[in-house]
Amino acid sequence: MPKFTIVFNDQKLTFDHPVSLLEIVGNNKDIVCAYVNKRVRELTYTIDYDATIEALTCKDRDAKWPYESSLRFLVAMAMHNIYPELEVRFSYNISRSIFMQILTPGVSSNGQMVLDLEKEMKRLIDLDLPLVRKIVSKDEAEKIFRSLGEIDKAEIMKYRPEKTAHIYECDGYKNYMYNRMVPSTGYIKKWSIRFYHPGIIIQYPRSEANGEIPPFEDAPTFGKTLKRAHQWAIATNADTIVGINKHIEQDGVIDFINLCEARHNQQICELGEMIENDIENIRLICIAGPSSSGKTTFSNKLRIELLSRGIKPIRISMDDYYLPRDKAPLGEDGKPDLESVEALDIPLFNKNMADLISGLEVELPKFDFKVGGRVPGRKLKVPQDQPIIIEGIHALNDVMTSSIPSHQKFKIFIAPQAQISIDDHNPLSLTDLRLLRRMVRDYQFRNASAIDTISMWPSVRNGEFKWIYSTQEGANYVFNSLLSYELSIMKKYAMPLLEKIETSSPYFPIAERLIRMLKFFIDMPDEWVPCNSLIREFIGGSCFEGMD
Repeated sequence: MPKFTIVFNDQKLTFDHPVSLLEIVGNNKDIVCAYVNKRVRELTYTIDYDATIEALTCKDRDAKWPYESSLRFLVAMAMHNIYPELEVRFSYNISRSIFMQILTPGVSSNGQMVLDLEKEMKRLIDLDLPLVRKIVSKDEAEKIFRSLGEIDKAEIMKYRPEKTAHIYECDGYKNYMYNRMVPSTGYIKKWSIRFYHPGIIIQYPRSEANGEIPPFEDAPTFGKTLKRAHQWAIATNADTIVGINKHIEQDGVIDFINLCEARHNQQICELGEMIENDIENIRLICIAGPSSSGKTTFSNKLRIELLSRGIKPIRISMDDYYLPRDKAPLGEDGKPDLESVEALDIPLFNKNMADLISGLEVELPKFDFKVGGRVPGRKLKVPQDQPIIIEGIHALNDVMTSSIPSHQKFKIFIAPQAQISIDDHNPLSLTDLRLLRRMVRDYQFRNASAIDTISMWPSVRNGEFKWIYSTQEGANYVFNSLLSYELSIMKKYAMPLLEKIETSSPYFPIAERLIRMLKFFIDMPDEWVPCNSLIREFIGGSCFEGMD
């Protein structure tokens, strides 16, 4: 065969026969996978063409998914070895971790199970067993999983567009994690497990923690929200892609849309009742959440719910309190950090809120984004019985409302808490849904490409971890803004944007991962999505569009 050149660590290597990545990068088990011409590849991948290779460790963003998928494989295999009669399910949970629960009726996790699991995982790692990738036909994969009693894995094959599927085998154990994997169990060196009723928490290294496992941070409010979301998803058979697709195929689009919208309306009704029952005290209704949670639509729907109860709230935008760009704090990159709470005029916001609540007339500022600064806004005087709704990423941060007594503030945290899986061993990311929402919205309304959105996402996420997530634990109510049907709607908007990203782009690995997820969803028309639906904020057609 013709000779080809591989560039690795600034060295040029010439070959006249196919060569695997392992032969190039060596037996360094800190290396999880590698870029081959900017595409993420497993270390067992074979090359027979000119290529540039970059080794990836747990310190690198795109190594996270192969490592975490391999860890789930290891845990599932260990559980199968020591408790073959038990069925387990993985989901993403608090402290950026994996949560494993027992599905088998009458069996609960306990401390002894954690010790047994830890011992078996260490044994498998010490054996350094190879994870062998096999390509089979889709029909054969379905038969294999049915023979193993993995009905959830068998059923998803119906929706796989390709004619073939992959299965990984390790010492006779077979599974598929819908991602690239490490070559052998010996590579899965960093992990931590702990009992966390009613399941087991599994932590893994993160790139944002420099390849280490972050300290465990308990978050009971977040945990209860995820549990509530999971219970509803199970009850409505919307906890898997197969279940969602069957809703569309069997129940019809209209029923499924209304089922999901009804859940949102139930939550808003609950909120309305809670606020009405304490309206004598509540003066400030604070709404916050991470990017693309649907805060704008939600605050409008809550306003209407309160109006139906005779409560007449007024909305004030925190965006009008941004400091001029030349006075904004600088981030680590030396650019204005608009995610920081210090990018807002904290003293002015506190004073304005305190004055309004005390009955004084206030001239509010208006931020003019064209001139990059504030101009005089409307004059406002708020009656004693009229609560103020404030919405923004820092609305729950007490520094913004330190002049307001705690009992006069009602705090609402909003985020889509997705509890959807491809199958029991493969949960969907909690944040991928928001990334897709933002990508579609940015393209629809801001003329931004998918690359523009993806490139900004790490900065957005850093700001969320620094400023937003910690405020969830002090919330009076957590609103789950997920609509279980939305990925079936979002698919036709997002796929063309993702498919435009070239394989040579540094953002292609993320695009490829999102495409792999979306491809399983059945397309769903959006003509029956209500104009006041939260998803309209992202795809367009919202009746709230243009409202302050």
